[in-house]
This record gives sequence, C-alpha cells and structure tokens, in this order.
Amino acid sequence: MSFLLSGIVYEHGDAPNKRTAISFQQFFGTREQKMITRTPKPFVLASAFMLMLFILACGFNVSTASIADAWMATDESGNNRVTSYSPFDTFFAIIDLRNAPDTTKLKAVWTAVEIDGVQVNELIQETTGTMGSGLINFKLKLSEPWPLGRYKVDIYLNDKLDKTLEFQVR
Repeated sequence: MSFLLSGIVYEHGDAPNKRTAISFQQFFGTREQKMITRTPKPFVLASAFMLMLFILACGFNVSTASIADAWMATDESGNNRVTSYSPFDTFFAIIDLRNAPDTTKLKAVWTAVEIDGVQVNELIQETTGTMGSGLINFKLKLSEPWPLGRYKVDIYLNDKLDKTLEFQVR
C-alpha cells in the first residue's frame, strides 16, 4: 500500500520521521500545459447577428457619397458659371454628386450674408432632397429684384456641411 505525503509517494512503513516536502513543480515537473477553449459555433453566429442588428438600428451611414464639385450658375444645367448676379437673375447652385446611393440626403441653406437694411447672415430659404449620383441643382428665385449685397449657400451632404458657395448681387 502506498500513500502521498507532501508530494512524495511512500510505500507503507517507509515514511520518514521528519517531514520532507517538495514543491508541486518538483513533483509534477515544469511542463507547461496550454488550455484550449472553443466557443460554440451557435454562440459566434448569434453574436455576429446581434452586432449586425445593432449597427443597422443605430443608423450608421457608410455611404461613399461625395461632392466632386459645386458652383453657382445662371442656368439649371450649370453651363454658365458665375460668382455674381444681376438683381433680376435666378440663382442656381449646381452640385456634382458622385458615388451616391439613391438615399443620399442633400440640403441647401441660402443666406443673405451682408445686405443693406437686412440682418447679417439672415436665413432666406432651406431646401432638402434625397437623391443619387448626378448633377443636382438647387434654385432660388425672387418675384421682385434681389437686394444688392453678398449671399451664400451652404451645401450639406448627409446632414454634414460639405461646401459653401459665396456670390454677390451687383
């Protein structure tokens, strides 16, 4: 019959009068054992599905839409680029929208920057739309002559300011 005493195996009757101890590493050696754990596939798939739902629910926008160019013009096709208008003109802001899905949001905010008798940076009009790639035009018309002075239109792409176009009425 054998028994274990402080890490040493003794046969019956061989136990010493003094207690002799050895360490766990001395008894079992210093071999390293790596514990490998496996995550069940259903758990991994369920986690990936939940992450996708979270991203979609939060409304992250991974659009690659961009404004390649923007300019002011006197015509809706954008052929006649200008930086100043006469008081009787219609204003056209032309946007060259690229890589845009049909759900891309554009907004034009028209502002009177500096005009005699009008408050500085007064909002004139805000126009929004959802569209895809292409040449987009925003139009601003007044039934009476435009007051002389400085104006601007801020162009927002997916709710973020992207371009500011400044122009004058002379």
